[in-house]
Amino acid sequence: MHAIVKKYPKLGAEITALEVPKAGENEIVVKVKAASICGTDVHIWNWNQWAQNRIKKLPMVFGHEVAGEIVELGRNVTSLQEGDMISAETHIVDGTCYQCRTDRMHICQNLKILGVDTDGVFAEYFVLPERNAWKNDPKLDPAIASIQEPLGNAVQAVIPKDYIKDIAGKDVAVLGCGPIGLMAIAVLQELGASKILATAGGFNKVRMELAKKMGADMVLSAREEGKNIVKIIRDATDGKGVDVALEMSGATAAVKQAFEILTPGGRVSLLGIFERPVELDLTDSVIFKAATVFGITGRRMFQTWFQVKGLLANSRFREKMSWIITHRLPMRNIAKGIDLIKSKQAGKVSLEPKW
Repeated sequence: MHAIVKKYPKLGAEITALEVPKAGENEIVVKVKAASICGTDVHIWNWNQWAQNRIKKLPMVFGHEVAGEIVELGRNVTSLQEGDMISAETHIVDGTCYQCRTDRMHICQNLKILGVDTDGVFAEYFVLPERNAWKNDPKLDPAIASIQEPLGNAVQAVIPKDYIKDIAGKDVAVLGCGPIGLMAIAVLQELGASKILATAGGFNKVRMELAKKMGADMVLSAREEGKNIVKIIRDATDGKGVDVALEMSGATAAVKQAFEILTPGGRVSLLGIFERPVELDLTDSVIFKAATVFGITGRRMFQTWFQVKGLLANSRFREKMSWIITHRLPMRNIAKGIDLIKSKQAGKVSLEPKW
């Protein structure tokens, strides 16, 4: 089969011929129908400091956001059939640790990530544990099916532990309009948020326009507005601040703004990944403000997937997800897809198995 392999610790990757993988006893083999590019994949492609510290073994097939068709079952697999259309829950867990046994598999102590710790999905076929397969409606566009994994991250940020009660009729800020931030805006509108106020790093016209299409009432450029963002958002909420702030960018300025615009007693979800430690005045920002703070990693297995399924049952919501997918390219053109992301010309890039 063809696969995109990170062979060497340097920029780029190579299209390589590999043997088609075989299913283990509790695994399935999946034929890829669509795979989308994540920011993690860009880091691996660039071989930046994060990738150098995180990736333990080369060569490896990378990529993890995927939809495909089951073509082989391990002998112990009972819940799936050949021909089923599935997406991948990318957290591969041991199922036996304290977290797994207390309904927190997504933070398993021995967690492995598909396409980071194991061979991934930028290939014609890949292997997945039975437990990690999410069965899709066969009519669902594979490109949309492939972005359910990041969509689950957005849903988890919006309603961690069923915090849906603080969304309907409330004012919410989304700091960062990358693909997951854009998805969060669409989720917030679907759940009845009163005002959705978004900020985008620099001046990314593509993503700022997408934020408006997703349902944001106001979209601010961090580069143009800078220090005025806090005042603008407070003015837009009649001085009270937002009820919920979602930090989706990993920018130090944004996380500080999240707490500055938060109304006392409000909630912050932190999903963005920061390059270095962040200094924060906990006394005024969290303690005296009686703020609730959630660290968001991945999706709850599998509660979040059922929530995503419910959202995608709505044709209007599916259409919005299709808008986020701004480019569909043959997988052999992954370099172009990564360049589109790095140059801020794309929302989500979907790769089709054309070699």
